[in-house]
Amino acid sequence: MRKVEVYDTATRSPDLVRELVELIRYRDLVIQLVIRSIKTRYKRSILGVGWTMLNPLLTMVVLTIIFSNIFRFTVENYPLYLLSGLLLWNFFSQTTTAAMTEMLWGGSLFQRIYVPKAIFAFAALGTSIVNLVLSIGPLLFIMLLLGVRIRPAILFLPISILLVSAFTLGVSLILSRAAAFFADMLPVYEVILMIWMYMTPIIYPQEIVPDSLRWILRVNPVLYFVDTFRKPIYYGTLPEIQTVFIAAVVGLATLGIGWWFFTRKANEYAYRL
Repeated sequence: MRKVEVYDTATRSPDLVRELVELIRYRDLVIQLVIRSIKTRYKRSILGVGWTMLNPLLTMVVLTIIFSNIFRFTVENYPLYLLSGLLLWNFFSQTTTAAMTEMLWGGSLFQRIYVPKAIFAFAALGTSIVNLVLSIGPLLFIMLLLGVRIRPAILFLPISILLVSAFTLGVSLILSRAAAFFADMLPVYEVILMIWMYMTPIIYPQEIVPDSLRWILRVNPVLYFVDTFRKPIYYGTLPEIQTVFIAAVVGLATLGIGWWFFTRKANEYAYRL
């Protein structure tokens, strides 16, 4: 006798749990999206993957000429100081922007087949992690060129990347949901990113900020992730325990809030996009 399956909505898993289970089931698709993004980005590029390493180097050269000479910052090995902060900022900004863009332009996929709704955010994060790892190559080259010793503290970088990845994914999920409901969220966020960057000590040292404005730095969450990434590279020391603790709390809290916020309306994205 054939067994009849009964679907009981009362036993349905919470949205945030179900979405996570589906992501694990579709992990191969996430990997394929990451590979596709990397291939698409470098398919017609003469330099190929080398552009990932050359791009931050060229940006560093331009910003070093402008800010090191015009503003006369008294920062030793300024190119290394700049590049270490720039790499992390690019990781954050490019991931969050890509997650929103993919959500907007690839959202029609939800109407044709079933895929986890958070798949684009995870694919954007995976792509950026690959690019960041590749960019560490020129970073080490700059260190050797400037005569800066590569100290054992640099082994802390995987933890730094893990912490900023949690924060970045949380922000990406929040922005992806916002983009699904408000089509003009992407251009608005690009303006916010520009302001946010100049409020973060990427191209300037914290010491030049007046004491009356230091509170702006303290409430800027990206500052703590920049410090955990920059300290092992530029100073050759481990970041302070307090900084790592704040980065961990902010990163995990943002990821938790972002995941809850995104999955609450996951069923509506198919007809919103």
